Amino acid sequence: MDEFTLIQKYFKKLTYNNPSALSLNDDVFFDKKKSVVISTDTYLEGVHFLNFRNPDLVIKKIIRSSISDLYCKGVTPKFVFICASGNNKSFSNKNLNIISKSLKEEQKKYGIKLSGGDTTRSNKAIFTIMSLGYSKKIVKRNKCKSGDDVYVTGNIGDSYLGLQILKRNILLNRKKYNYFIKKYYLPDLPIKICSNLFDFANSSIDISDGLFGDLSKLINKSKLFYNIDINKVPISVNLKKYLIKFKKKKINFISKGDDYQILFTSSKSKRNYIHKYFKKMNQKVTLIGNLTKDAKNNEIIDGDKILKHANNEGYSHNF
Repeated sequence: MDEFTLIQKYFKKLTYNNPSALSLNDDVFFDKKKSVVISTDTYLEGVHFLNFRNPDLVIKKIIRSSISDLYCKGVTPKFVFICASGNNKSFSNKNLNIISKSLKEEQKKYGIKLSGGDTTRSNKAIFTIMSLGYSKKIVKRNKCKSGDDVYVTGNIGDSYLGLQILKRNILLNRKKYNYFIKKYYLPDLPIKICSNLFDFANSSIDISDGLFGDLSKLINKSKLFYNIDINKVPISVNLKKYLIKFKKKKINFISKGDDYQILFTSSKSKRNYIHKYFKKMNQKVTLIGNLTKDAKNNEIIDGDKILKHANNEGYSHNF
């Protein structure tokens, strides 16, 4: 049973008298009256990060992954609460000093404040992070419309290649190795456009589980279908060179997640505004497709070919 089915079958019914829970169909809790927005995420060693040998990088990755849930809703995170589990090795004095330094750097970079949490003992390193911000409105996940354009910020795919390097499934020279490893641990959050997301986005989500998997979540209640041009999906120069040199398929790298870019839909009438605004903010954004109600299936287009979706629906927790 996947995570979505589990929620729908067992827990959604418990939120019927709680509109702030958004029917458990978004990544945040939103209390409109109090203007409070909250997200929670759990990260388990061996699942969400390979090991805890680089605590400085792991902490930065999970902090950015967590606050990304608020940024993609148009909300600036203000406070984080961290619950941590581990053992004497993972939480040695040396590691705790490293973790503290990394948290301080992230607080300064994103203007967030550590505000509480809990600790307990476990064999593996486990972190649960709650992020909190204030806003009178959010860009919800399922408000897309037929005819909407589909956009994505930044580049995607680098993180997955970095993970494969860490798993020793791929060998590259040191320079390329360092580039992709950095992209895996330190995602570039598109924070500059957060406060104006309401001006053009009908719906949005961050790409955590994969481009097509998260796009399916975006449209899961709308009875719409997507049409994505894979050749327009933005990737870095380094990833493009790798794909060409080793004759790899682009779709296998852009659909795995851990990118933490914003995937959003917008009306065609906003195209000119989006182009000018993102240029002004010096933030890369790419129009990669559209949504329609006049179709029978989602389509990934590669020239005159329609690609199969097999193994490209992204990461999913199964129980």
